[in-house]
Amino acid sequence: MTEPLDLTAAGTAPGDDAGTNPPTAGSFRFWFATRRWEWSPEVYRMHGYTPGEIEPTTDLLLAHKHPDDREHVADAIARSIDQGIPFSSRHRFIDTSGGEHTVMVVADYIVADDGTPVGSAGYYIDLGETRAAFERETLDATLPDLLEARAEIEQAKGVLMRMYRISADHAFKVLMWRSQETNTKLRLLATQLLAELSMVPEAPPSTAAVFDHILLTMHTRIPDSSAAKSAPAH
Repeated sequence: MTEPLDLTAAGTAPGDDAGTNPPTAGSFRFWFATRRWEWSPEVYRMHGYTPGEIEPTTDLLLAHKHPDDREHVADAIARSIDQGIPFSSRHRFIDTSGGEHTVMVVADYIVADDGTPVGSAGYYIDLGETRAAFERETLDATLPDLLEARAEIEQAKGVLMRMYRISADHAFKVLMWRSQETNTKLRLLATQLLAELSMVPEAPPSTAAVFDHILLTMHTRIPDSSAAKSAPAH
C-alpha cells in the first residue's frame, strides 16, 4: 500500500512554535471504507482543539463548516466515498472560539498494493494566515528566483487561481508553501507545474464554448470601452 503522508510534521514553518502559533498548513487522511479521518496536530489546532482531544468524524467536520459552505463540503465528501476520489475543497470553517478560517484542501489518492484507491491524503492550507515572519523569510530566500523567472511564476499563479478559484495573493502563498514544504526552489516548482499542464484533461465542449464567447465579446464589457480601443493592428 502506498505510504500515506507523515501527519506529524506537516505545516510547521522554520522557527515556528507549534504550541503557540496558528498553523499555515496541516495534513490529513481519510479512509473510504471505514470513513475514518486522521488529523495532524496542526489541523486539530486550526479547529481549536488540543491534538488528540477528540476523534475527527465527518459529522464533526460538517458541524464546523460555515453554514453557507456546509452543503458544498458534504457533497465533496460524498463524492470521495461514492467515486473513490480525493477529498478536495475550498471552504470556510468556524473554530471552537468562533474564529472563521478560509482553507483550501488539496489531496491525492492513498492506493492499495493492487492500485485500488482506498483513501485520500492531503493538506488543509489556511488561506487567512499571514505569517509575516514566515513570508518574509520565504521571500528573502526566493527573491533571486522570483526576479529570474517572474513570467513562469505569474503563469503558475494564474493556473492555481483558475483551478482553485483563489486570489493572486493566495495562489502565491500556495506556491511558497509547496516550496518550503518540499525544499524546492519556487522557480522550479512553477516551471514544472506549467510543464505538466498537459496531464489535466481538456475542458468539455460546453466550457470551451463559454470561453470562446468571452474571448470574442469581452471588449464590449470593458467600462468606457470606446476609450479603451487601440489602433487597428496591421
